[in-house]
Amino acid sequence: MVDVTITGTGVYVPPARLSNEELVEAFNQYVDDYNATHKADIDAGLLPPKQHSSAEFIEKASGIKARHMIDTSGVVDGNRMMPHFPEGAHGDDTKPSLQADMAMQAAREALDQAGRKADDIDLVICSAALQQRYFPALGIEVQHFLGTRGTAWDMIMGCSSATFALINGYNAIRSGTATRVLMINPEIFSTLVNYRDRDSHFIFGDIATAVVMERSDLAGSGEGWRIDGTKSYTEFSSNIRSHYGPLTRIEDDSWDRDDMFFVQEGRKVFRELLPIVTKFVSEQLEDSGLTVNDISRMWLHQANINMNMYAAKKLLNRAPTPQDAPTVLDEYGNTAGAGSVVAFHEHRADLKSGDRGLICSFGAGYSVGSLLVTKL
Repeated sequence: MVDVTITGTGVYVPPARLSNEELVEAFNQYVDDYNATHKADIDAGLLPPKQHSSAEFIEKASGIKARHMIDTSGVVDGNRMMPHFPEGAHGDDTKPSLQADMAMQAAREALDQAGRKADDIDLVICSAALQQRYFPALGIEVQHFLGTRGTAWDMIMGCSSATFALINGYNAIRSGTATRVLMINPEIFSTLVNYRDRDSHFIFGDIATAVVMERSDLAGSGEGWRIDGTKSYTEFSSNIRSHYGPLTRIEDDSWDRDDMFFVQEGRKVFRELLPIVTKFVSEQLEDSGLTVNDISRMWLHQANINMNMYAAKKLLNRAPTPQDAPTVLDEYGNTAGAGSVVAFHEHRADLKSGDRGLICSFGAGYSVGSLLVTKL
């Protein structure tokens, strides 16, 4: 079978940025209003009072300092506390939808980095934790407006969306069904956040990533990362969940319930998922005849700084340096499926030919996906 090389990556960052301080100001105003409105019930012990948050609490709990979103004005509006719908976001036959446009902006950077044109691509895989609609497929929409050839399709895999799509693209090239694949990963998870929940209102941001991968014998002379192996794993868990979907509109009380938003049992996720991840990576390295000392860098899912440092420390058997496992969530927040690709995009230029790395994401499902790569 042929080898597969990553030849380009791209990232699109929405211009609207929200700092912890701005987010907390809006949240605390909501808390004050809620406690004042329900004072009698709170004083009677019928309702617990809501607690203020702080920028310091958020950063200590997650490592996040800010996030970018498709809209921030609605989030800081105490009467709304959710993003506004961007004008024209549905798109039509003459202009792309919101997610397609985000994906295309990231794709153009990836294509430029790879030295390719859109019509060099013969498969588009669009994968994201959330998609703004079910049909027509966002991948086909991007194919139409960008001008790629062949086929396109969508998939959803939570916070492992990008890595699972890369694995599918890798397999398509290896099997001969594609020669050059464009993976696009437009994430809009800010739209599913409960901004009235102290434990989760700060977690997510929006972003789009794109990756060009192609047969190694057809790759150009620019930067390339050979994919040496892939691995994926799934195990069912409801500890990260949302009930939002097509049934929402026909369930009588759905709009009054918190489970229509992103909901997680954070401590259970930490306790259950991280051992799965560290065992998974250790086995992947062993199966490849490698040890962790052969890996120059790990580009991990950007969910929480404490989770990443725990996983990296367990794998390395020492305290990780910023170079061992770079962090981007301080500026972008948890960007669902995009985090590990954003980290790879921003933190690989210093590595030299022959250096090995691991692109690994994990999250809802549970799911874990990773790719072992070597710089050419």
